[in-house]
Amino acid sequence: MIKIPPYLKKGDLIGITCASSKMELYQAEYAASVLESWGYRVHLGITVGTSFHNFSAPEELRLEELQDMLDDPEIKAILFGRGGYGMICIIDQLNFSKFRKNPKWLCGYSDVTVLHAHVHQKVGVATIHSMMSSGITIATQEDQYVQSLRLALAGKSYKYTHGPHPMNRNGSGSGELVGGNLTLLAASSGSPSQIDTKGKILVLEDIGEYRYSVDRMMYTLKRAGWLDKLAGLIVGGFTDPRETETPFGQTEYEIIRHVVKEFSYPVCYGFPVGHQEQNFALKLGLKHELKVGATGVSLKPLK
Repeated sequence: MIKIPPYLKKGDLIGITCASSKMELYQAEYAASVLESWGYRVHLGITVGTSFHNFSAPEELRLEELQDMLDDPEIKAILFGRGGYGMICIIDQLNFSKFRKNPKWLCGYSDVTVLHAHVHQKVGVATIHSMMSSGITIATQEDQYVQSLRLALAGKSYKYTHGPHPMNRNGSGSGELVGGNLTLLAASSGSPSQIDTKGKILVLEDIGEYRYSVDRMMYTLKRAGWLDKLAGLIVGGFTDPRETETPFGQTEYEIIRHVVKEFSYPVCYGFPVGHQEQNFALKLGLKHELKVGATGVSLKPLK
C-alpha cells in the first residue's frame, strides 16, 4: 500500500537541495521567491550554489544534507535544485526509517528518477515527478507546467490531456504511475531500486542519448521484465537525440514501438513530460487511469 505524504498548507517549509550536479545560486534563489509567493517558506541547503567538479559538493556532504532534510520534521517537501548525475552514488547510504514514519513530498525528475524508483519500491511512499528549481524561471513561473507543481503540492486534482500521435496504440488501463528517465531506470535494473512494474503505468523520457543506446536500454528493460505486464506506457520527450557517424535508422519513438510491439497495453507518444518546458507534475505511486484514443490521450489519478 503506497503511503501519500501530507499535502502542503500555507506557511509550510520546503527544502531545496542539490543532491546531484551543481546549480547557480541565483537560479535557486529565484525559484525560492516563486515558492514563497505561493505561501510557503523555503530553506536553501548548503549544496545550493556550490561546486565540486561536476557535482554540487563532495559525496559525503550531498548525502548528509539530503539525509537531514529527509529526517527534519519541519520540512514538508524537498524540491531538488537540478538533476545531472550523482543520486545513484548515495542512494544506498540513505536511511529512510524516519521518512517512512513521517513522509514528505520529494519533487524532481531526471537524475532524481533513482530516488523516485527506490522510494516507490523499497519505502512505499508517493513522490512527484516534476520541474525542479532550475526550471522555475521568470519565463516559466506562470506557465501550466510550473503551476502543475503548485497544484500537486497543494493536493489539487488534475487531468492531463494531449493530442493524438500516429504511433499511439489505443486502449485504456489503470495502475500505479511509475518511471521517469530511461537511462536511470535501465541503470537500476538488477538493483534493490528496480521497480516491480506489473500492473502499473510506466513513464519514460530522456535527453541527449545516442539512438543505439536508447535501443540497448529498451532491450535492457525488456529482458529485465519491466515491459511484460504493464497497464500502460507513457512515452514523453526524447530531446536532443544523438547519432553516430552511421545513423541508427530509427527515431526514439520508432525504437520504443518496435521493442513493445508484441504487447497489447495502451501506449502514447509525445506526452508532455521530460527534459523540456512541457513537463507536467506527476504523482508517482498513485493509481492513475490512462486513456489513449483516436482524439487524444488523457491521464488522471483515481481516488
